[in-house]
Amino acid sequence: MRTATIAALLILLVSFAIGIYLYPQMPDRIASHWNAQGIVDGYMSKFWGLFLMPFISVGVLLLFLLIPRIDPLKRNIAKFRRYFDTFIIIIIGFFLYIYLLTLLWSLGHVFDMVQMMIPAFAVMFYYAGILVENAKRNWFIGIRTPWTLSSNTVWRKTHKLGGRLFKLAGIIAVFGLLFDEYAIWFVILPVIAVSVYTIVYSYAEYQKEK
Repeated sequence: MRTATIAALLILLVSFAIGIYLYPQMPDRIASHWNAQGIVDGYMSKFWGLFLMPFISVGVLLLFLLIPRIDPLKRNIAKFRRYFDTFIIIIIGFFLYIYLLTLLWSLGHVFDMVQMMIPAFAVMFYYAGILVENAKRNWFIGIRTPWTLSSNTVWRKTHKLGGRLFKLAGIIAVFGLLFDEYAIWFVILPVIAVSVYTIVYSYAEYQKEK
C-alpha cells in the first residue's frame, strides 16, 4: 500500500473517531452551510452533520485510487504519481479541516467561516498548480480540453502556464484575509479566470500548431 494511501486512511479514521466521540455532545441540528458573508444558511441532522463529510472523503479517496488504474494513459500518470499522491493527502486533509470547523461552530465557537477557510483554499490552489505543472497527458488529471488531449505540445504549454496561474491564484486567495467583506471573491474570481483563460489558451495554441 502506498504511503499516501496510508496517510489518507489515517485521516479518515481520525474523522470518524472525532464524530463518534463528539456524537453525545452535539446538538440535534448541525450547521452545514455558510453563505458568502459567513452566515449559516443550512443545517443537517446530527448524524449526517457528523458523518457526511467523512463519508464524502471516503468516496473521494476511492475515486482517486481508481483513476490511476482505469486511465488508458496510466503510464503517464505513473510519471507524476508522487505529485498526485501528495494532492490526495491535501484534499483529504482539506475535508478534515472543513469538518473540524463545522464541529467547532456547532459546539459554540463562533468565528468568520470564510476567513478560516481561506488559508486552506490557498494551499489547495497553490499545490494544484504544482500538480498541473508536472502532469503528463491523461484523461482525468489536469487541464483536460479537446486541444490539450489532442496534442502533447499543447498539453505541455497549457499546463506549464496553468500551473503558474493556479499557484498565483493561491497567493491571491491569501489577500482575502485582509478584506473581510470581499474575501470570498479573492478565492472565486482568480480560479474562474485561470480556468477560462487556460481553456482559451489551449484552443489558441492548438490552432497555431494546426
